[in-house]
Amino acid sequence: MKPCTIYPLAVLALLCTTPAAPCLAQATLWDGYIADGKQAKDHGQYAKALKLYTLALEEAEKFGLTDPRLAISLNNLAELYYTQGDYANAEPLYKRSLAIKEKAHGRDHPSVATNLNNLAELYRMQGDYAKAEPLYKRSLVIWEKALGPDHPNVATSLNNQAELYRTQGDYAKAEPLYKRSLAISEKALGPDHPNVAASLNNLAELYRTQGDYAKAEPLYKRSLAIWEKALGPDHPSVGTSLNNLAMLYNTQGDYAKAEPLYKRSLAIFEKAFGPDHQDVAMSLNNLAETYRTQGDYAKAEPLYKRSMAIWEKALGHDHPNVATSLNNLALLYDEQGDYAKAEPLYKRSLAIYEKAFGPDHPDVASTLNNLAGLYKTQGEYTKAEPLHKRSLAIYEKALGPDHPDVATSLNNLAGLYNTQGDYTKAEPLYKRSLAIREKALGPDHPDVASTLENYAVLLEETKRQAEADKLKERAAKIRKGKSEP
Repeated sequence: MKPCTIYPLAVLALLCTTPAAPCLAQATLWDGYIADGKQAKDHGQYAKALKLYTLALEEAEKFGLTDPRLAISLNNLAELYYTQGDYANAEPLYKRSLAIKEKAHGRDHPSVATNLNNLAELYRMQGDYAKAEPLYKRSLVIWEKALGPDHPNVATSLNNQAELYRTQGDYAKAEPLYKRSLAISEKALGPDHPNVAASLNNLAELYRTQGDYAKAEPLYKRSLAIWEKALGPDHPSVGTSLNNLAMLYNTQGDYAKAEPLYKRSLAIFEKAFGPDHQDVAMSLNNLAETYRTQGDYAKAEPLYKRSMAIWEKALGHDHPNVATSLNNLALLYDEQGDYAKAEPLYKRSLAIYEKAFGPDHPDVASTLNNLAGLYKTQGEYTKAEPLHKRSLAIYEKALGPDHPDVATSLNNLAGLYNTQGDYTKAEPLYKRSLAIREKALGPDHPDVASTLENYAVLLEETKRQAEADKLKERAAKIRKGKSEP
């Protein structure tokens, strides 16, 4: 089963929200709409922000088709839709804003790079990596040419392109970009700047994903220290940093360290934004994950439900974050054996993801995997197999054949065949899963241990005890190594 943890990266997105200096009463009105709209959006008041940004756009249309304020209005309205998960409405606005900038300033102007970055972010969130990558690259080229290779905006562009590669599991491409981004930020802004903290956080997340916890932890801690010093102990960025460090400990199974960090993060968000903000929902979801992982379902369930209620109220019933909540609550019921409650939640989660992202998105694959697991547990193998196969096909298409999520899907499909006694189908899948995980994550990652353990079961069942013992011994060494300080 694969939970969907909400893990906020400090992505340094470039958003064009600064209005031009007003010179007319009309411009002053537009300026007010933009400022008030941004304030409403920052406080999670999306309906109010939508009204204000729409009014700003109406005013900006009067300035002329090439006026930069029109591009700003379009970009900001697109960003609002993006935040709400309404990608269908966001995309044409981003594209129109980009076209205006290109016509007004030329294709190589820095403001064009900003718009390219934002459109790329939209495509990345939708899982359309083939569209996102060339936009990120073009944005980077513009920044480097216009501002030089050591400008903070270049660091931002490198960071976001690195995040694209990290999402795709191409860690070899991601790491040098993150490191270069960090070096530029430290040189240009000093070692204690919040942007440096953001870069440290994201490099740490790369290492966490790879299972290199020894590298990740000091980066998370340094990031947290910078934010606390620069912004104070109760700033939302500190809350994000605490959440991310807690996630590291949770991944390692160190729940005693994770829980108080999650709780402090939650308290910061509630104090800063109020009890119904999206960041509060994120913290509730992740704290619930910690309790669920420990089997404390009584504590986890109300947190999942409160998290989902906040997202439904703030973003609507069909937002991807609601799907995440549904998936995780379903997983909670699934683990308790309450399949009647779990199944409709998985199905609703799946429907939301398919509607929001299309049928070939990795989040669709994740939910298919979980629903297949439910059917496998119930012995409904004929229902489980096509879902596992579809999940695998999506991951391979979206992320490539060597991504860790592909390995997870292969492992789970192998488990289905193994349960049915179809060892000839299961064994090559376990072998391929193991090879991918060793290559992508390293030979000592916990996921490698999981595949070794699963494959060992097959070997035992096919009377190859000596081979099984070798795999179990290697898995035990991995588990022991990860548990040692």
